[in-house]
Parts: sequence; structure tokens; C-alpha cells
Amino acid sequence: MTYRRLATAGLIMGLVTGPAIAAEPVKIGMITTLSTKAGYLGEDIRDGFRLAINQGEGKLGGIPVELLVDDDGRKPGKGKQIAERFIKSNGTKILTGIVFSNVAMAVVPKVTRDGVFYISPNAGPSRLAGKGCSKNYFNVAWQNDNLHEAAGQYVNDKQFKNVYLLAPNYPAGKDALAGFKRYYKGDVAGEVYTKLGQSDYAAELATLRAARPDAVFFFLPGGMGINFLKQYAQAGLNKSIPVFGPAFSFDERILKAVGSAALGVRNGSQWSHDLDNPANKSFVEAFRAAYGRTPTLYASQGYDAAHLIGSALAATGGKPEDMDGFRSALEKADFDSVRGNFRFGPNHHPIQDLYIREVIQTPEGSVTNRIETKVFTDHSDAYASECRM
Repeated sequence: MTYRRLATAGLIMGLVTGPAIAAEPVKIGMITTLSTKAGYLGEDIRDGFRLAINQGEGKLGGIPVELLVDDDGRKPGKGKQIAERFIKSNGTKILTGIVFSNVAMAVVPKVTRDGVFYISPNAGPSRLAGKGCSKNYFNVAWQNDNLHEAAGQYVNDKQFKNVYLLAPNYPAGKDALAGFKRYYKGDVAGEVYTKLGQSDYAAELATLRAARPDAVFFFLPGGMGINFLKQYAQAGLNKSIPVFGPAFSFDERILKAVGSAALGVRNGSQWSHDLDNPANKSFVEAFRAAYGRTPTLYASQGYDAAHLIGSALAATGGKPEDMDGFRSALEKADFDSVRGNFRFGPNHHPIQDLYIREVIQTPEGSVTNRIETKVFTDHSDAYASECRM
């Protein structure tokens, strides 16, 4: 047998017996918010995702990948345009990255119907967890209500009786207060929905003061939360009315901007930089080394989303077009989450532990979060029973 025939025979045998490995990098389209005052949320998701790729030397699950990133500007219409371009022009079969639920609702239902996988590293609106669920949609972060549910249970356990509620008027804001009230059983002193992106809360704070609640629960992510906390402290309300919220309103970058005005606040979270497990310790150390800052929960979710996708790429030899195989691999969630215990429920949303964190001052004088207590173990969302795939 000649050398050429031997080589040909070897090639054929390799094709028959070896795993099917993608010839070109698998394209992953990231639609996220990089502008507006909420732009750092998308930056942290992107940076956490990129860290996982960089640690794999350009690969996820051993498969070369190419990450395409574009800014939706927090606009649903722009998110739809980016998704269409990624799919039609770039041939992407995997999308991720959306921060805000109104953008997710504009993008996710159509792309998943069209045979594209969407892996959410953040937005988890109730409709996508329930009646609007999809076999091609996975949320690696949480369902929107979850972190608010943890806060509601904690506030209820501490026997607060009259709480004032505040959130932006969009799907995640409504899910937030619904989640809080699901476990908080006391009276509601007021329930206010603000404009998404609002920066001045003088009117809301005047109304809040007049209501004389014994506590405040608010959900205002990104720059909205920074402005509210500063104005709350400037009004002197932090000295008499304790504040509670979800981790979204007390992430590390908000705390750096707000400083001591946030000290003592408790917030619900599924993750914290001080969670004691090997994957998290490695992630926090690597993120600080790469970017010079402590990661937020958004960065942790981007990192986990990348590793989830990597687990499915490894299982299918880099072939997301093998939709049944790729979906099955995603459902197994065969990766080391920075949260420790993690698995998907029947609606492709996490079943996971939820905590209360306290905002503290470190010996060096910086402000950060520290886990105070676990509120729920293996917590599922309230909408899974409505999902019919």
C-alpha cells in the first residue's frame, strides 16, 4: 500500500471513529448592554464570559469559539436587529448576553422558535419560565423573582410589618415585587413603579417618608440603584428606615460608587465572592488578576454561561446544529458552577441555593458584601409548573 493510500485510509478511519470536531470556531453571539448608565452590567457579563474563553486559550469545552459582541443600548428593537444579523449574516446558533428583561422578551421567543439556542446569563422574566418557556431557552442565572423571594423571606423572618416597595416599570421590576410579596406576609406601605433609567427620586422619597414604613425594599439595577441609594442617604432616611433589596442593587460596582451609604443593607443573592467552593475561589482570583476589580454577580453569571455552553460543545464535538444532542448536554449542566450546587429544573431555570448578604466595611476601608445566612436550599421558581415544552 502506498503512502498516499495509507494516509487516505487513516483519514477515513479517523472520520469514522473519531469525534466530530468543528472545522472552524463556533460563533457565539452576545447581545448585551454596554452603553447607558447600566452599561457596566453588560461589561461584567462580557468580561466573565471572556475570562472563561481566555482560560481555555480561545476554547470552551476544548472547542475553538469566536465571541461576537454588540451593544443593545437597552433597546428591545436594537436587540432584535442584532440577533437577526448574528443569525443571518454570521450563522450563529448560540446567543447569550441580554441584561434587561424587556430586551429578552423582544428577542428570545423568536430566536428559539427559529432553532437558535439562547443561554441567558441574566434576564429571567416570568413568562419565559412559565407559559412562554422554550426547549431552546436556558437561564443559567435565575428566574427574575428568585433573589427578591430570598429578601422577602428574610424580611418576614425579621418580623418587619409595614414595608415600602419600589421598582422600575418593566418586566423585571414587576417580577421583583411579585417575588418579594410571595414570601413577605406583612403590610405594604406603598408600591411604586418608577421609569426605567430614572435618575431623580426626590418625589418618590418624599412619598416614602410620608408613608412612614418600618422598612424599604427596592430593586433598581445599575446607575438607578446608585442614584437612589445616594439620595436616600442624603435625605437622612438610612438612619431611621432600614433598606433591603436584591444583589442587583448592591453589586460591587454600585457599592464602590455609593460607599458608606450602603453599609448594613441586606440583599438577596445566589452568589457572592466569598462563597467557599474551589470553582468560585479560582474564578474570583482569576477575575481580579485579569481586570483589577472584584467580580459582580453579573460577571459570575457570564462565566457560568460560558462554561455551560462549553460543556455542551464538548459533548457534541462543537456541533450546536446537533440540536437534540446539544440540548441534552445543556440540560445535564455538567460543569463546575461558581455557585456550587446547580442544576436545571423542568423549565430550564436553575434550582439553587439563595442567600442574604450584608454590606460591610473591610479592614482596608472598602465596602463589600459578605454572606450572612442561607435562606433557601435547592430553591426552584414559581412558574415551572406552567411550562409545557
